[in-house]
This record gives sequence, C-alpha cells and structure tokens, in this order.
Amino acid sequence: MNITVFGGAQPKEGSSGYEEARELGKLLAERGHAVLTGGYMGTMEAVSRGASDAGGHVIGVTCEDIEAWRKTSANAWVKEERRKNSLMERLLALIEGCEAAMALSGGAGTLTEVSLMWNLMIVESLPPRPLILVGRGWQSTFDQFFKEFESYMPVHQRKLLYFAEDVKTAVEKIR
Repeated sequence: MNITVFGGAQPKEGSSGYEEARELGKLLAERGHAVLTGGYMGTMEAVSRGASDAGGHVIGVTCEDIEAWRKTSANAWVKEERRKNSLMERLLALIEGCEAAMALSGGAGTLTEVSLMWNLMIVESLPPRPLILVGRGWQSTFDQFFKEFESYMPVHQRKLLYFAEDVKTAVEKIR
C-alpha cells in the first residue's frame, strides 16, 4: 500500500518527535508499504529516513509554493519526487495518492491535511480509507471538538477517523 504520513516540519534529529516518525517509516517499510510525505524536513525527513533505511520506497510530494516560502528542497531519503506547483496540488497528491494516511503531531499544516482528507471522505469526493491520528494530542483535541460541536458531526462522520496511541498501534490498524 501507499501510506501518506502527515506531520510537522519542526522536529530535529534526536528529538522524540523525530525518532517516533523515523520508527513509523521503518515499520511501514518493513511491512512492504511505500511512504508518501511532504518530502522536506522534520517528521517528513524522519519518516523518509526510517523507510529508506529499512529498504522501503520513499515518495516526496514537494511544491514550488513551499520552496519559495522556505528555501528548501527534498530531503536526502526521497527516492521519487513528485513536484507540484501549488500547495493545494501538493495536498491533493498526498491525499489522493494513498490507500491509508497517518498523522503525527504537527501544527496548522498538519491540521489542514487531516481536516481536508476527512472532509473529502465526508462529502464522498474521496472513497473512505483509514485516516489514523497518532498520539494523545489528536485524541484529546478531537474529543473536545466532538464534545463542543456534537450536532455538526454525526457519528458516521466521526467513525472515519481512527486514533492510535503510538506508531506501532497505528501500523497495526492498517492490516
């Protein structure tokens, strides 16, 4: 399967967020999955590195918008770069190019990716597929969101999201 991994650009090598992402890439590759990431630094780099070190295929979806904003290029572990012009094209390539997706910790960009994919499944523009949110932060955020806005999200929409405490549990959910 092609598995997209969303996550923040901030974690540096040696940090817990980086090492968690590296482990996720390794576990996915060991099970024969290709990984798709945004292709740059932070968790994207760590997932790419972990998958590459385990012999997996690494796809980086990059774009001109990001590179104009932040002078960067694809990380060293990307084996296949899929370049897009705009951020929106990049987001759609990450979402439409996978059979399952996972989200690690991140900021506004990661939240956008999760929300967009979830909404595309809700309105049936995208066939349902696993969208697994990894870590207690996602669980507590969505618990509060569901509580505060309960009438806006029927149960069948909530059930499109899966929660996993850690990366090992997340990988088990895609079997």
